[in-house]
Parts: sequence; C-alpha cells; structure tokens
Amino acid sequence: MTATRVAAVDCGTNSIRLLIADLDPRTGEITDLDRRMLIVRLGQDVDRTGRLAPEALERTFAACREYAAVIAEYGVGPERTRFVATSASRDAENAAEFTKGVREILGVEPEVVSGDEEAQLSFTGATKELTGLPAVPAPYLVFDLGGGSTEFVLGGGRVQAARSVDIGCVRLTERHFAGVELPTEERIAAARADIEAALDLAAEVVPLTEAASLVGLAGTVTTVAAIALDLPAYDSQAVHHSRLTLAQVREVTGRLLRSTHAERAAIPVMHPGRVDVIGAGALVLLSIMERTGAAELVVSEHDILDGIAWSVAG
Repeated sequence: MTATRVAAVDCGTNSIRLLIADLDPRTGEITDLDRRMLIVRLGQDVDRTGRLAPEALERTFAACREYAAVIAEYGVGPERTRFVATSASRDAENAAEFTKGVREILGVEPEVVSGDEEAQLSFTGATKELTGLPAVPAPYLVFDLGGGSTEFVLGGGRVQAARSVDIGCVRLTERHFAGVELPTEERIAAARADIEAALDLAAEVVPLTEAASLVGLAGTVTTVAAIALDLPAYDSQAVHHSRLTLAQVREVTGRLLRSTHAERAAIPVMHPGRVDVIGAGALVLLSIMERTGAAELVVSEHDILDGIAWSVAG
C-alpha cells in the first residue's frame, strides 16, 4: 500500500499551521514534507467584541494565500485537504465572512469543529506514535493548550472522555494582562481563578488525576519546554517527547511573569508572536500540572495538526 499525501490546516485563535505529509495507514508512519506556522491572532478581541476583527481576517487570508501556493506545489488536491478552524471562529458572530474567504482562497470548506471533535483530533495526533511505548504508559491525559481554549482528553487505545474549556493564552492575556508590562499579584490571582474555574468544568467530564501519563501539546507547552531545556535556538527534535517536571514549569512560569516584554522577546527560543501571551499560557500549564498532581509531563510536537492529517488519510 502506497503512502497517501495530504494537506492539513489548523486555524486557531493565535496561529495558523500547515502540514503536508505522506501517511502510511498500515504502519502509522507520518513523513513530513512541509510543516509551517504563522501567527495571525485571528482571535484578536473576540472575547470582548464577539466578532473577528477586519485586520485579523486579512492577516489570516494572507496566510491562506501563502498556504494555497505551497499545497499546489506539492500537488495535493482539495479532496485530500482539510481545513479545521477552532475556538476563535466558533465564538465569532461573523464566522460566515471567515468561511467565505477561506473557501475562495483554498477551494475547501473550513470546518469549524466542536470542542469535543477538536479534542479527539488532538488525542489522535499526540498518541498515535506513543501507543505501546513502555516509557509512556497509557492511559494518557492529553491537553492541547491553545489561544482561546484548552482541550482535555483521557484515553488509552481510544478516547474515554473529552472536554474543551474556554481558557487559553490569548483569552487570558486579553482578560487580565492586556497593556500590562508586569502583572501584579492581584491580576495573576484573578487569572488563576479563571483557570481554576475552567479546570473545574473540565473535571466534570474528564477525570484529571487518573492518567498514567500527562501529555502536553501546542505552542505554549513547547516554548516552555524549550526554555527549560535552555536551547540556544528552537529545535523541534529536542523538544519532541522531552519531559518537563513540575519544578521546571513553576520556575519558568515565575520567570516569565516577572519579565518585561523586552526580556521575553530576547529569549532565543521565543517566537515573536508569543511574547505577549506566553506568561498567561505558562500560568495555565502550571495550573494543569498542579491540578493533575503530575510530577512531570511529556511534551509532544505532534498534535491536532497531525490528527487532522490522519483524518484525511482515513
């Protein structure tokens, strides 16, 4: 059986990512041909206004035009391309404008998936290569810490429970840290209260303390891992399947919340689009580790984007 070439696009609150890959469903092997990310901040002000801002839409459409050229270059047709949109476009009153623009540029219908389906895709992407590894035993609690929402999924060979909650690095920053160089203890406490309320909602459906392995996904988690590893430049191979201890997460989170914008921007592994939201994101990560009681987590570079790709391959 030959490999199937697919294109997957994950359009979230903060970033839009593209993966073009050859997949072998028989072996479970995924071979990246092109994997890239652009920070477009589609969810700019959605929490406050309920609408996608015109400038955020234009940034996203510009990224789509770039991705359309790459997809064509690799010869992937619309029947093997899937575009999944997540939290920001679920929440927006003018989501139809977003849908129309993407359809015109890429020739595919963007799917604004539910939080539960988002969780399932994240779980598939993160765990497909972990199955059977003694060092990372099942069941797994996978969490995908995004810009506007965080998905929690518990499962082994299959998903047992999943829930998406509206807490993420962009949403928290806009609520509590916007325009603030160094957040006060009061602001941090207010953000913590929001996070804990969201974790309470997640725990109503997903047991947060019953997993053998905690697996963390997405840019906040991978950036905190790269900082903890003291990498001179971002290295996805070094980050993928690295392990973060609770003590490391607590130290990095404290450092980020005490740092100025310039100091965060000067961190070698920091993507410019994450500088103003990484502190809030790290606070979510720390809260998750404390709530689950996990001494460490496994960091995965494979996430919802890989899950979308596998869903296309069937």
